[in-house]
Amino acid sequence: MSTHSQYQSLVALSKDPISEKLVFELKDCALRFGASLHSVGNQSFNGSYHSECWSLDQDLEIAQRESLRLLAGMHQVDLCFLRPDFRPNDIRVLAMDMDSTLINIECIDEIADFTGKKSDVAAITEATMRGEIKDFKESLRRRVALLEGVSADALEAVYKERLRPNHGALELLAGAHQHGLYTLLVSGGFTFFTEKLRMQLGFKQTQANTLEIIDGKLTGKVIGEIVDGVAKAAYLDEACNLLGCTKASAIAMGDGANDLIMMKDAGISVAYRAKPVVKEKADAAFDHVGLDAALVLIA
Repeated sequence: MSTHSQYQSLVALSKDPISEKLVFELKDCALRFGASLHSVGNQSFNGSYHSECWSLDQDLEIAQRESLRLLAGMHQVDLCFLRPDFRPNDIRVLAMDMDSTLINIECIDEIADFTGKKSDVAAITEATMRGEIKDFKESLRRRVALLEGVSADALEAVYKERLRPNHGALELLAGAHQHGLYTLLVSGGFTFFTEKLRMQLGFKQTQANTLEIIDGKLTGKVIGEIVDGVAKAAYLDEACNLLGCTKASAIAMGDGANDLIMMKDAGISVAYRAKPVVKEKADAAFDHVGLDAALVLIA
C-alpha cells in the first residue's frame, strides 16, 4: 500500500465495510486539527479485511492520531499511520513479540497458576507491560523466582491446554513467507514455547529466555542473559544486517513497553491489543482486526 506522499498516510482496516459516516467523521475530525484527508483509490477488500487509504497534508501529533483512533474504534475500525517514505516492497523482515501478541496468554502467568501464585505474578507482568516497572530483567527475575518448585510438566500443560495463536497468526506467517519475509519471534518469555511455535508456524528464528530445570522442576532461575527490550531490538537489528537492510524494512509487532525499542524506527510498528503507552507510539494499533491485517499494508 504505497501512497507517495510527503506527509503521513492514513489507512483504515476493518472486518466489515468502512461506512461513509465514519469517513465523514474522520475527515471532519482532521479538519479540526487543520489537516485534510485526500482519498487514495477506492475502498478495497482482500477477502478478509476492508481497507481505505487517505493522504494527509500535514503530519499529525500523537494526541491528534489518538483522537482519530478513538473515533474509528467506535466503528470497530483500526487505523495505521504510514510514514511518508514507506514502500511496501521494501519490507523484508517480520519481527514479533510472543506473549499476548502472537499468542493469547502470558505464559509465565499461566505457569504460576500451577503454584497458586498467578495473581502475584500477573500483577508484576501487567505493571511491566504498562511501563510502570522499568527494569524488565529485574521484573522477570522476580516473577521466575515465584515459579520455584513447579513441575516441568506444567510447561507442556500450558502449551497444550491454554496457549492458542491469536486471530490471524497462522495467516500472517503464511503470508509473510509467501512475500519472502524473514520471520523473527523475539520474546521476553521462554524458549520452551518459542521453539514449539517455531515448529508450528515456521519462524526462521526465535529468541527467548531459558528456564533452569533440575530434577524435573523449575529452580526459579533463568539460564544466561535475559532477553529484554534492548535485546529484542538488537536481534531485529542483527536480522536486518544479515539481509543487508535497516529497520525501515521491518514490520515490528508487540503489545508491551518492552517492545517499544524494537518497534522504534521500524518500517511499520504494530501495537496489537496493546497497552496505551505502546499504542500511542505505534504506526498501527490493532484492536479489532487480526494479526494478518498487517499483510494489507504490504500488498
